[in-house]
Amino acid sequence: MSQGTNCLVSIGIPTYNRANSYLRYALQSAINQTYRNIEIIVSDNCSSDHTQSLVKELNDPRIRYYRQKENIGPLNNRNFCLEQAEGEYFVMLLDDDLIDDDFISTCMNAVTCRGELGVILTGMREIDSEGNVLSVAYNRVEGYSTADFILGWFDRKVPLYLCSMVFNTERLKQLGGFHSRTNTGYDDVIAYLQVAAKYGRADIADIKASFRRHGSNIGDVFPYKDWCEDSLHLLDVMCTVAQEHASLIREKGMSYFCFRNYGRVAGIKSPMERLQAYVTIYRTFDYSYSPIKFMCVHNVRRIMGFVERTIANV
Repeated sequence: MSQGTNCLVSIGIPTYNRANSYLRYALQSAINQTYRNIEIIVSDNCSSDHTQSLVKELNDPRIRYYRQKENIGPLNNRNFCLEQAEGEYFVMLLDDDLIDDDFISTCMNAVTCRGELGVILTGMREIDSEGNVLSVAYNRVEGYSTADFILGWFDRKVPLYLCSMVFNTERLKQLGGFHSRTNTGYDDVIAYLQVAAKYGRADIADIKASFRRHGSNIGDVFPYKDWCEDSLHLLDVMCTVAQEHASLIREKGMSYFCFRNYGRVAGIKSPMERLQAYVTIYRTFDYSYSPIKFMCVHNVRRIMGFVERTIANV
């Protein structure tokens, strides 16, 4: 395998009905890469808007456009992008996210320095629907073992978002691409950990990608019970790839995922339904994190986040 700046890098953009909102920005962030040896694979999941004409309008010969005959679901659409990839490395850029102009060049420099790698991960920022920065997260786990990397994720030392990951294409295909137990969530984290544990990783501290938080994120439409099941599946994967610290990872992970899944139901409007969801999650994760404690922490974080955004926008 060639290395560094000699590599062809594939950028997969699975999309569905985003031509009137975020798709143009995602595509432009791919086109604007300072690293020029790229291909851009757009898989249109049978959109009813003008996605095809938008892609054609951009008129970039590096773009390959595919339109599905019927909606095959978001996860299958992601894996379709991977199947078409001809590059030696692969980036999955969802149609509402962004990568910085030097994202790929920065990541390929890591390949040059360290030889063939399974995955590369940068820091990331969270933005809102208008592109305003909500939060930033640096990657602070360089040199960590797989087990310490996982524990570092629990301790918020590293963000794990699809937009900030670069995969070795062949290795990712060999491990079956993106998948989870219910195909609801964490397919990206599962793929990352499996490839990283087997083939190695590079960690880049700098922030080079943007995850967009808005009212119609794909993950927000799935039932919280499916998220809970996929959380438990991810925890099993973590314990498998870091068996020497499996007991500690499981202990920390149960508490971590309990907290995370509380967050998924905190916006339920009905107090009774919200309470029922909290109880279900509490039981699912073996009573590892009290919902009362969550509500206290959640309210404090909301206040702190509001203060930070206010200061940032002054």
